[in-house]
Amino acid sequence: MSEFKKQNWKPGTLLYPVPAVMVSVGATADEYNILTVSWVGTICSDPAMCYISVRPNRHSYDILKKNGAFVINLTNEDLAQATDWCGVKSGADYNKFEEMGLTPQKSLFIKAPIIAESPLSIECKVKKIIPLGSHDMFIATVLNIQADERFIDDTTGEFKLDQAKLIAYCHGHYYKLGEEIGKFGWTVQKKNKKSL
Repeated sequence: MSEFKKQNWKPGTLLYPVPAVMVSVGATADEYNILTVSWVGTICSDPAMCYISVRPNRHSYDILKKNGAFVINLTNEDLAQATDWCGVKSGADYNKFEEMGLTPQKSLFIKAPIIAESPLSIECKVKKIIPLGSHDMFIATVLNIQADERFIDDTTGEFKLDQAKLIAYCHGHYYKLGEEIGKFGWTVQKKNKKSL
């Protein structure tokens, strides 16, 4: 008999932790908005594609649908307050960039601003919208990534996400990401033999 006791729960979205990102939208300054999204992820690496899922009653939904573009802005400890605030307040009532002291900057390939304070901003062009129930999924092609030079290693050119102090969302709470415990393939990597 197993020593592990499990409970059965009703179906739900408990695939945690997930990113807590700020998605920026709007082709012009008067419609710029930010929404906080955790239903976000990678779909394909070649071509680079990702998705966000948004409730149709969100203020940003119509802007997203009209312009067919958005930016996924990764968030960190410095942006934690803005991340939460932008998720509970509506862009119909507030200019979120102004309220949170965030800086909209032009994207290179799409009509939606990046958030300058974000460590990494991913410019996305909507390819398809799939109605799924409570949320619609916006499937998008990644056209460009803007990375904060403060987190780029001068020697390797690698982006140091650990130094960016990213945050994650887990069942109603925000968390700091922990220390690295391994890298892809570390379990099968050959150990270097010490020379005698």
